[in-house]
Amino acid sequence: MYGSQTIKAINLRSKIIFKSRFLKVLNPLERHEFMQLCNKRTYKAGEYIYYQGDPGTGMYFVESGLVELVVETGNDDDTAKKPSYKIEPPESFGALSIGYDMRRMSSARCIADTTVYGFFKPDLNTLCDRHPQIGIKILQVLNMIALKQLQITVQQLALKTDVATAHSLQFETYYAGEHLNEE
Repeated sequence: MYGSQTIKAINLRSKIIFKSRFLKVLNPLERHEFMQLCNKRTYKAGEYIYYQGDPGTGMYFVESGLVELVVETGNDDDTAKKPSYKIEPPESFGALSIGYDMRRMSSARCIADTTVYGFFKPDLNTLCDRHPQIGIKILQVLNMIALKQLQITVQQLALKTDVATAHSLQFETYYAGEHLNEE
């Protein structure tokens, strides 16, 4: 009935659906609905999925292969260690770009031939229209990620500078109105 390639593809996709930390707030049916909107893409080793500074348009789930997120420091010295992080199946990356208008904070380079499923802003809009309850859960996950990153960043900044500097930066950005879409 099904060929071995079809079964292999179903198994790989199931790994994302059932083992992704990002999707853990969804029940199996909701995860399936979410994945129906994802777009499969393949990349060769050495290819970039996106570059640091690009507009953030979506997130990705690694089905197979290996992706390295690399932060360009602006230092012209090629021998300088660039901050990086390796992403393996079934992990995801780029999540904040679908919930917030943010530029990419890193480049995503494939270390090996890689297959990913992309989930983009229009996909989120479609999901929210078709299944508002799933859309709300996804937005809640995005907010939890953003808040956790903010908390960790403020804590680390306080360790590197001092508590007053860390929190004053947080207050200044909020009360200066930079977070609002004022016209």
